Amino acid sequence: MADTRDKSIDQLNSFLRGELSAVETYRQALEKLKDPSIATVLQQCQESHAERVRALTEQVASVGGKPANESGPWGTFAKLVEGTATVFGDKAAVAALEEGEDHGLRDYRGDLDDLGPVVRQFVQDRMLPAQERTHQAMSTLKKRLAA
Repeated sequence: MADTRDKSIDQLNSFLRGELSAVETYRQALEKLKDPSIATVLQQCQESHAERVRALTEQVASVGGKPANESGPWGTFAKLVEGTATVFGDKAAVAALEEGEDHGLRDYRGDLDDLGPVVRQFVQDRMLPAQERTHQAMSTLKKRLAA
């Protein structure tokens, strides 16, 4: 049982590091992007990721773990998006953000089997639907900018 709990904590912290990175990535993109209609969507996505940070932090603690407090290697992605926005503009930055949302969606869907039943239910009920919404928002925005 402890092994399942430890695996769940490790996986939750992996999700948490990804969410911390997403919050930072959106913050940096918002500093660089010029179009207010893009900024509104990015702010909504950032707020969703910030809420997931809070929920995952609480979940890790509730199962007896120590929540991660920094993005670790995920932070590199934030720097990539910031550079992309500066050099290539809004469309490229949105495409990079959408790629990050793709990655997050794959993580949540692909790592469910590593979780104990209670934690799996938490991820399926709260994290995955929120990730699907931000992924859809960025996908829609990317398509709108390409038109």
